[in-house]
Amino acid sequence: MAESKLAAWFVRQIGRLYALEKELRQKKAGPQLRAAMRARQSRPVLQRLRRAMELVRRRTLPQELLGQAIDYALKRWEALNRFVDDGVLEIDTNIIENSIRPSALGKKNWLFVGHLEAGERRAVIYTLLGSCRRLGINPFDYLKDLFTRLPEAKITQIQDFTPAAWANSRKREFAQAA
Repeated sequence: MAESKLAAWFVRQIGRLYALEKELRQKKAGPQLRAAMRARQSRPVLQRLRRAMELVRRRTLPQELLGQAIDYALKRWEALNRFVDDGVLEIDTNIIENSIRPSALGKKNWLFVGHLEAGERRAVIYTLLGSCRRLGINPFDYLKDLFTRLPEAKITQIQDFTPAAWANSRKREFAQAA
């Protein structure tokens, strides 16, 4: 019973950190404001967490799960706290992990594509589609234009067909039309 209350307390403290991050995202806070708010609100929570972990660690056996979890956190404490001082950093890597999840999930499916060249072609296509998604480009529009113009293009123009270059040329076209 005491362990579950303790675990609930740890979860509530971590919840406070994430509540502040949610508030900062809603406010569309820039790096300076994020760092200032984190220093004022997140740092005290992190200090409480560390003190609690050090106290609990003294009463916990190293082989217990709680002891292992606390050891893991304390060994990485500096890295876990880096986001507080740098407003550019996120509290976790969830955004990155979510963006690469489709590729990670597809790895097993792509292991056996029939031929090495087929795998390379798929990698190119998935890279193009991933770049489109990252740049906010409609993949259908990009690929339709790419496949229409590419047969007549010269090899020296290939850099003009990357998703980033394509997006920039579309911005210029829309600016000229306006």
